[in-house]
Amino acid sequence: MLLDIVLLVLGVALILWGADKLTDGSSALARRLNVSDTVIGLTVVAMGSSLPEFSVSLFSSLQGSGGMSGGNIVGSNLFNVLVIIGAVAAVKPLSLTKSTVRKDIPFTIVASTVLFLLAKDVLVDDGPSDILSRVDGCIMLFFFMLFLSYTYSLAKHKPASSEEIHVKEMSIPMIICMLLLGFACLIGGGELLVKSGTSLARALGVSETVIGLTILAGGTSLPEFAASLMAARKGSVGMAVGNVVGSCLFNIFFVLGVCSLVTPMEVNDISAVQFWVLIGSGVLMWLFSVNCKIGRLEGFTMCLVYVLYIVYLIAISTQNSGLTEAGLP
Repeated sequence: MLLDIVLLVLGVALILWGADKLTDGSSALARRLNVSDTVIGLTVVAMGSSLPEFSVSLFSSLQGSGGMSGGNIVGSNLFNVLVIIGAVAAVKPLSLTKSTVRKDIPFTIVASTVLFLLAKDVLVDDGPSDILSRVDGCIMLFFFMLFLSYTYSLAKHKPASSEEIHVKEMSIPMIICMLLLGFACLIGGGELLVKSGTSLARALGVSETVIGLTILAGGTSLPEFAASLMAARKGSVGMAVGNVVGSCLFNIFFVLGVCSLVTPMEVNDISAVQFWVLIGSGVLMWLFSVNCKIGRLEGFTMCLVYVLYIVYLIAISTQNSGLTEAGLP
């Protein structure tokens, strides 16, 4: 157990340090390319910090654990929206652009709704079971290409503002080194955190279901948390929010798209309630940001909603475990 604690601390340290380097490199890249921090957050930072979800989901899918793969993405996106945006706003209120409120944030609601319609076959079209098929994977990858087209047009027509934060000039080789180093630390730290946290939870007698819903989802989302928090602290609000929005879209459209294209995934263990909460979290973030600002009160509220959601899941898990032990279906 002592080794797990040491690895847990090391994982957190790697993630925080890596997020700092990734933010510096990404901000310098934004200036070099003359695009906004939001665009870099939606693409480079989002994809890099979502690599832990991609690796966990892909390996889970290949091993036949489609529920774990899909559950990891649903849980990670909930953590991204409610905890990351909520915690960052609670620490430092977020001032958002009209474009972010009207276009970027609604994308998360669309992505969650598309995933719900594709995954819940039993509820939507009376299918025999809930499966993300290869056709569903192709559809999600199509939406991912549309998202990339949108970010390209955004980069083309919305260059970096001279009023944004001042960033230290870096050479191209230094920027590449910073990005690679940041990505490596985020991925390595996330892997250490998940493995050591899971081992600790098992040693303390926590159920596998609770581990998947909390440690796995939260652990693989910690890179996004660290990257967004560091970006916000350094004044790059666009990158902080863009990272979360981009990560949510990358998780659903690319990660699940690739995983289901490689091998169809059964997602019967993900209830309709979880999907409704996922969609609702995006709606809540959008409602809180209609005035182009998410304040501390709204941030605390979002975190509280996530806590209540976890309490609900633990209660359901405990109830189901009790029924199983009693020999009831």
